[in-house]
Amino acid sequence: MLRVGLTGGMGSGKSTVARRLVEHGAVVIDADAIAREVVEPGTEGLAEVVAEFGADVLTADGALNRGALAAKAFADDGSRQRLNAILHPKIAARTVERFAEAADDAIVVHDVPLLVENNLAAGYHLVIVVHADEDMRVRRLVESRGMAEADARSRIAAQASPEARRAVADVWLDNNGDRDTLLAQVDAVWSGRLVPYEANIRLRRPRPDASPVIVPSDTTWPMQAARAVARIRAVAGHVALRMDHIGSTAIPGLPAKDVLDLQLVVETLADADVLADPLSDAGFVHMDGQEWWDEPVGAEKAWTKHLHSGADPARPVNLHVRVEDSPAWRRALLFRDWMRANPDEVAAYAELKKRLAAEHADSGTVVAYAEAKQPWINEAFGRAEQWAAASGWSPETPSQ
Repeated sequence: MLRVGLTGGMGSGKSTVARRLVEHGAVVIDADAIAREVVEPGTEGLAEVVAEFGADVLTADGALNRGALAAKAFADDGSRQRLNAILHPKIAARTVERFAEAADDAIVVHDVPLLVENNLAAGYHLVIVVHADEDMRVRRLVESRGMAEADARSRIAAQASPEARRAVADVWLDNNGDRDTLLAQVDAVWSGRLVPYEANIRLRRPRPDASPVIVPSDTTWPMQAARAVARIRAVAGHVALRMDHIGSTAIPGLPAKDVLDLQLVVETLADADVLADPLSDAGFVHMDGQEWWDEPVGAEKAWTKHLHSGADPARPVNLHVRVEDSPAWRRALLFRDWMRANPDEVAAYAELKKRLAAEHADSGTVVAYAEAKQPWINEAFGRAEQWAAASGWSPETPSQ
């Protein structure tokens, strides 16, 4: 299934988005609803809360008096931690059950107000953030919920900042306008991204080949790469020796194809084999059916690797899984860091990329473009090695 995290601050319009996704056919799991469910009358959760905090946290009819509980549970950190120790395992278990109940081809949307605050983003294939400016959110909370303005602003200030949400957002829905504008954005994300994303994972369908198109350098490429690396780490962290953002999108100021190249280094190809299906399930489809290798330099042999293709149709990714013995993983880091340190080389490489992309604009593939670049790159490796020796460069410290 496709796992989608949905979040946004109070008054952002997150509930409107969730309802629209349900209309399209999504399965929505509401974290707040589950939190209420595990302390309903007659539940083990409510019994444990009463045992810990006293019977005066109940209403006259035996339901949880949330105000009375809050007064006790949030009086100090110790009380809050005791409440969390009761509720969080039960909420987590029920959430797992809800995901397990969904069909294999479902698009499951987990509506989580504190997704950012609780560092949950890496657990989803995609994170959608619904955003509205503070004044707009305050106005909605005052008008629709009857909150006092000061209370609304205080609660908003206690939540994640827009910058923190932006860092985890694969999709940013701006809800400063009217409802129809927001719904149109949701409709486009559903049909253009979520539906094909789910199918790509389920069918193990890699990104189709296309002619090379060079675009200006994007300052958000490193942030986008960091999100992808976090998802890979959640799956492969137990066997990964290192993970890095490599290639042209990792070099500031360098025009490039809008494709993130990522590198995962493992001890053996057997480790890469074991990771093939888990990475595919996580949204990085193993490009099986043919052998992939890195271009040898000089008298080197061709080192076999695994190649995975990002299944998200709006965020192309190439994931290179290389073994520790191969020199290619080190060379990928050296080339990146050498280019970062030498602006003249960046300029020369940019001109080469633009010229070759124009020559192969109608090819329908990047193969000839990549082959035409390789002689320049092989020569550049020599200059990079000289720089490494002179500067004392080492790949030992992982970096993004």
